[in-house]
Amino acid sequence: MGLLSALSRRPWLGWLLVIGVFGGALGAGVLAGAWAVICRDGRCPSINSLEAYVPRQTSKVYAADGRFITELGLERRTLVRLQDIPKPVRDAVIITEDRRFYRHAGIDYWRIFGALARNIKAGSYVQGFSTITMQLARNVFSDRISREKTLLRKLKEARVARAIERRYSKDKILELYLNQVYLGNGAYGVETASQRYFGKSVREVTVAEAAVLAGLLKGPERYNPRRFADRAILRRNTVLELMRRAGAITAADASLAKAYPLQLAERTESGDIAPYFMEWVRRELEDHFGKRLYDEGFKVYTSLDVDMQTAAERALENQLQAIEAGRHGKYTHLSYEAYLARSAEGGQTGAANSPYLQGAFVAIDPRSGSVRAMVGGRDFGDSKFNRAVQALRQPGSTFKPIVYAAAVHEGFGPAQVVDDSPIALEQVSGETWTPQNYDLKFQGNLPMRKALYQSRNLAAIRTGMAVGTDGVIRMARQFGITTPIPPYPSMFIGSADVYPIQMIGAYSVFANLGLRTTPHAIVKVEDASGKAVWQPKVEREAVLSPEESWLMVSMMKDVVVRGTGARIWSSGFRVPAGGKTGTTNDGADVWFIGYTADLVAGVWMGFDKPQKIKANAQGGELASPAWSAFMTEVYRRKPQPPDWPRPDGVVVREIDAATGRLANSSCMGNVVTEFFVQGYEPTKTCTDEPGPSPFSMDSTRLRTRTDTANAFRLPPP
Repeated sequence: MGLLSALSRRPWLGWLLVIGVFGGALGAGVLAGAWAVICRDGRCPSINSLEAYVPRQTSKVYAADGRFITELGLERRTLVRLQDIPKPVRDAVIITEDRRFYRHAGIDYWRIFGALARNIKAGSYVQGFSTITMQLARNVFSDRISREKTLLRKLKEARVARAIERRYSKDKILELYLNQVYLGNGAYGVETASQRYFGKSVREVTVAEAAVLAGLLKGPERYNPRRFADRAILRRNTVLELMRRAGAITAADASLAKAYPLQLAERTESGDIAPYFMEWVRRELEDHFGKRLYDEGFKVYTSLDVDMQTAAERALENQLQAIEAGRHGKYTHLSYEAYLARSAEGGQTGAANSPYLQGAFVAIDPRSGSVRAMVGGRDFGDSKFNRAVQALRQPGSTFKPIVYAAAVHEGFGPAQVVDDSPIALEQVSGETWTPQNYDLKFQGNLPMRKALYQSRNLAAIRTGMAVGTDGVIRMARQFGITTPIPPYPSMFIGSADVYPIQMIGAYSVFANLGLRTTPHAIVKVEDASGKAVWQPKVEREAVLSPEESWLMVSMMKDVVVRGTGARIWSSGFRVPAGGKTGTTNDGADVWFIGYTADLVAGVWMGFDKPQKIKANAQGGELASPAWSAFMTEVYRRKPQPPDWPRPDGVVVREIDAATGRLANSSCMGNVVTEFFVQGYEPTKTCTDEPGPSPFSMDSTRLRTRTDTANAFRLPPP
């Protein structure tokens, strides 16, 4: 127990133990005995599959404008023979990754002792000892050999590496490795990477470019020349210096190569575009076609707008970096940049729950449901989990428009007075729930319009309770939410988990004035001869009347102009738009979902393992800037849509804001202009005797309505 406790407190001790086991195994037979136990009953992979390099005809994917995007496959690579790979590339890789490659039999014991000495001196794990053959074993058999840094993994790696060395020549092993290794931007193997970065075959690369490729092995994302050019150049020069010291190039050649500018090709190869979107498409295609997808050369036409995708990625990443930089207040978590630096130094990456701040972004054409852009995370290479379509997160106040839509559908109007005072609700558990507003204040009676644009929790809860949980759940289903919604009052302020794409897609109801479209990505699939083999049906459903929807749009415009999302208006975005901010009570999720007449877009930010982002995290402050940056860029390039025309069935009245009734000269409150569905406008004045109200309930203790007989319109106030 003492050793286990020490290892849990100091993980690097475990790595010293790993190295010690390998080092102590010399001449003692320890490794042979360990392998006999670990690999019994076929627990270690067979190397026979190394013979199975059979390139398949991949399916081609195209954007909405017909632009080629990528070839579908789990790993995109172009195989190349070792004799076609220039000597500088081979030398650079061997010198940086495994200098004694041609002198060991799969395990470099001298390197083990060197790593042991350096790690002891540093007091932590700073250097590993994997050979090229061990790396090949790990990469080819990733499903059988874990990528986690454990003693068991190292023992399996070594066992498979020795088997590979006995069966294949060194040149064959190097060829397999150079075709297998991941080099960033979705590129596997040196040929694909050379085409991706330099726009030419690896056969034609210069010494400087060879050093760039070899430098990527230390950290494919950290030294990605497209994202971090300065860092890639520094790493390239380090590789060139190592090559000079090893005698692979002369001092003059090294100096010339170090002075060589980094010249990257234009992105004619688009395999790095929208990786989360492409994986979403691939999964749907695989469900429909199975393995045929990878063999029969389909042509897949999608809804992706490449320019919108680039704008979404840029807007989201810039805002996430701004949060991490402390521009919105003190930020105490590990940043993405620090995570990349740690991974480059040998730290574990690719965990199921990434430790840095994540985000998701989806943009949809509400008229058809076509997904124009999708970002499912910050680094597809590090985490393939698509937060836009796979994550279940609380929507917070972005759910409130569904509550108010249910109320409008029942006859409520924007002038309806709702109660934003304290409330205590008995739960099934017997405990009492006393929800709060984000500012810990209460405003008493206020119009429903103001309750929405100021995102008052107590008012939303009372509105939902007046409609009934069944009515709100039924409305949420019509809006396209399929996840479980427990019938408790907390649901009215967004406590039930949702998929972001469903929550964002729900706002198509408002953008379309009542018509919901289901988000989709695949427009058409053709076989190799050009014959259409699948054309998914576009799903549409009428949810609200145009009049009801227009009232909701009117209220949600105020969110953007003078409510919790007013940063958008103050940033200069003037296209007619509505939206809603969202923040969970613990500050673990922040949202903004907004729309124009021809585009719905939504942003979510949070950690994979929910935790407070920062003190007083708010969707209006943290998420809405990414939305406004995206929309501003989009509408610089495309025509602005018109404002929503007011339906004939919407009427205008002068209202006393304090009562929600018709104003007259005796009204003491503010007189405002308000809109109503014709037939449900108020008929009484502020001075008439008050009648029963759906909100005239005890303000300190309420019982939730769960009856189903509430699908009716309330009489005018």
